[in-house]
Amino acid sequence: MRTAKRFVIAASLLVLSLSFVMPVSGKTRTRKQRSLTRAELKQAEARLKEMGYQPGRADGVIDGDTRRALIVFQKWEGRKLTGALNRDEFDAIMNATAPEARDAGYRHVEVDLDRQVLVLTDDDGAITKILPVSTGSNKHYNEKGMRGLAYTPTGRFRIYAKISGWRKSPLGLLYYPSYFSDGLAIHGNPEVPNSPESHGCVRIPMWAAVEMSKALPVGTILLIYDSRSFVSAKEWAEADKKPPKGGTQNERL
Repeated sequence: MRTAKRFVIAASLLVLSLSFVMPVSGKTRTRKQRSLTRAELKQAEARLKEMGYQPGRADGVIDGDTRRALIVFQKWEGRKLTGALNRDEFDAIMNATAPEARDAGYRHVEVDLDRQVLVLTDDDGAITKILPVSTGSNKHYNEKGMRGLAYTPTGRFRIYAKISGWRKSPLGLLYYPSYFSDGLAIHGNPEVPNSPESHGCVRIPMWAAVEMSKALPVGTILLIYDSRSFVSAKEWAEADKKPPKGGTQNERL
């Protein structure tokens, strides 16, 4: 009996000693990120503005403009879409380079289907504006008596028609649409989710629709591409410098 009691005491002491040296299962420690200072917030906003992401004033205040700029930055860089500015995002911003258009040397607009962004360039092909977009969902739809595939085509196009204000289409309302192919348009929409959700049009935020419409006169070259398909329109840009010969230039891939 005394031997058994000694055994129980020894076993208890062994278990107690192991509890001090063995880690507790299921519990892991995560290092807390150091909060950003007001100066660092200003620095991040200034860098976003420098790269063309339009975060508003570099005042160290994280407002709607800053969050929108962060989302576009995260889209471009392939990061998780949070719209939050923490230590990891600060480091990514400060180490990033400014976005560059896929095609250079002439004024045009591009839509990157993978990143879900639109970029507008100047006469040299440098980006002057970058916006979030939502393009075709690539899903079949059956709405309002219409059926089809919600598909945004890749290829090179020209803006061929425009409407100021609202336009009622068979599948919904379009705000300041700029048409590029078979009734598809770049247009403002109250809902621009971070993923492709449209019927095929290129949705842009309402606050950017009027300005973008003014920046896309009829004849503007539009490139739409993804990681699998891209075609340059530099030859079109060169042809634009010569006297027009008529005809249309819209090509799908």
